[in-house]
Amino acid sequence: MTHRNATVLRLSRRNVFAGSLGLLSCFSRPSYAGTIIDAGNISVSVKAPKRIVTIGSAITEIVFALGEKDNVVAIDLTSVTVTGATGLTNIGYMRALSTEGVLSQNPDLICVSNDSGPPEVLEALRASGVPFALIPHVPTLEGIQTKVTMLGALLDKTAEAKKLNTDIDAAFVKLAAKISTLKQRPKVLFVLSLADNRIVAGGSETAADTIITLAGGENIATSFKGYKQMSAEAILASPPDAVLMMQSHTVENILSQTALVGSPAAKTGRLITMDGSYLLGFGPYTANAATELARKLHPDLAL
Repeated sequence: MTHRNATVLRLSRRNVFAGSLGLLSCFSRPSYAGTIIDAGNISVSVKAPKRIVTIGSAITEIVFALGEKDNVVAIDLTSVTVTGATGLTNIGYMRALSTEGVLSQNPDLICVSNDSGPPEVLEALRASGVPFALIPHVPTLEGIQTKVTMLGALLDKTAEAKKLNTDIDAAFVKLAAKISTLKQRPKVLFVLSLADNRIVAGGSETAADTIITLAGGENIATSFKGYKQMSAEAILASPPDAVLMMQSHTVENILSQTALVGSPAAKTGRLITMDGSYLLGFGPYTANAATELARKLHPDLAL
């Protein structure tokens, strides 16, 4: 064998060896699905997760829509009506979580809406060592798209998240075009609950206020922020054309309340009930929920 041929052979063997090492490193190197800065201003990184716990209906809907449904092992109570969630372990209500209940699922990723609680449980879950992503809940179109973008980056589903956001935006644009043709908006009261026969209503800066506006209604409870008791006098001063409630609440006697009995809503029996998570969750299907509410508020509008 000539010196040149021997050199070529050694180089070839070296290339094969290097290639083998490169191939082995592909299998052994940790593959990160992504890194985000979450709603707690904490950097969260995760390897391709196989046991995800989702807390908050919008979080569950988005993770499913991004193609990760098969990797979700547990959900919260607000997510049980999400399509595809049947059979998954329910760890309880998102605002009454227990550390043990979540960690007993042996998760390798916990995705939590930041309006969950209690705070000490969220802190304990963060300190557990399991990748923990706090996702901001803001009841706006931009808020939905932020959730989608963050979860897409975390789950290495950036392209899927971009497409999902495009579809969400298109659905809202279509609805807005129809709503813009309205000449009149009915007055709507969202009733969260009755406390000692006093109405707890959805004021400004709430998911209820936003969904009513998106659907072409006028929220009569904008004199305060958040969900608070609304006086009978305030309701009588601006009687609603429709009352909106969640299906999970007792609604039979709501229109007979003193504040409502003489209202247009009571006279026409216009009580609208919808699934609470679907109506107020602000996930990828909120445009659908707003469109459904719009149909109920504007039966003559082609939607």
